[in-house]
Amino acid sequence: MTDILRAHAEDAYADELTALAAHDAASGRPRPPQWRLSPWAVTTYLLGGELPDGTAISAKYVGARRLMEIAVASLATDRALLLLGVPGTAKTWVGEHLAAAISGDSTLVVQGTAGTPEESLRYGWNYARLLAEGPSRDALVPSPVMRAMETGALVRIEELTRIPADVQDGLISILSEKTLPVPELDDEVQARQGFNLIATANNRDKGVNDLSSALKRRFNTVVLPLPDTLDDEVSIVRSRVEQLGASLALPADLSQLAEIERVVTIFRELRSGVTADGRTSVKSPSATLSTAEAISVMTNGVALAAHFGDGVVRADDVAAGLVGAVVKDPVQDRIVWQEYLDTVVRDRPSWADLYRACRELV
Repeated sequence: MTDILRAHAEDAYADELTALAAHDAASGRPRPPQWRLSPWAVTTYLLGGELPDGTAISAKYVGARRLMEIAVASLATDRALLLLGVPGTAKTWVGEHLAAAISGDSTLVVQGTAGTPEESLRYGWNYARLLAEGPSRDALVPSPVMRAMETGALVRIEELTRIPADVQDGLISILSEKTLPVPELDDEVQARQGFNLIATANNRDKGVNDLSSALKRRFNTVVLPLPDTLDDEVSIVRSRVEQLGASLALPADLSQLAEIERVVTIFRELRSGVTADGRTSVKSPSATLSTAEAISVMTNGVALAAHFGDGVVRADDVAAGLVGAVVKDPVQDRIVWQEYLDTVVRDRPSWADLYRACRELV
């Protein structure tokens, strides 16, 4: 279906997954039970590469290969995987692609919130059938976790630390015993081979609903860092903006777009508290200023240029997005942003247009 705004990973990259599966079959690489691909193929799918037959595998994650190898190896054991990091470090993105490559289905997801009930992790009931027929398996509504256990698949839990602590602890017996009791039916669901769990959490949310020590022991934790270099982050932003622009029918050629490098440079300097040359200290705002937010700023700029300009993204198009991303606190962040503009941006002659556009908005 061509009108889908965002296809699931297993659909968007079906050709790559098929090519990797064929290569696995030819090479005889070992696969854990129920896995669609070998651990080597899963890692190649995430990091990109070229197969012996010339098939190009696009990179889904830009970063250290060892981190992805550790994540994949963790899922091949009986321990769950926790992807931890600041917002915008591709935790959800990596989890989705891991599920697509390993299980062929990335749709078994629980979105964690402060109101997530225990039924989202265990099971609920169809109350109309429950009242009419009494407790029965047909009246039971399985959670994504329960369905993953029954089918031997991966299940994803997003923002685990936002789920209330008493609900979180419902995972302890599932992860340790690989069994989900259903006492109302004097029954249980035992996990099939291939079942495992990928959870994500922001370390900025520390203290919201910290994981209990018992639950922490059930996870192998992989910390996903921000991109190491400016070039890596620019590459990530360019790739994602091109993908989003194509799905939203926003015409733009980003191959030589200097605005991406300027936006990413600003975010990196404000995050680190020092300019790229190390000569000037700057204050950091309350905003996270993640790679994901840089993608949002650039996508908004492309939309402005496409619909209200001549299609060429200029400083005026990205200035509004920059101000909105940096100034979350209208008092303190505005002061930080104004100081950065006057002490850093103004002193860069090639950034005069961006300085002028941002100052007009401030």
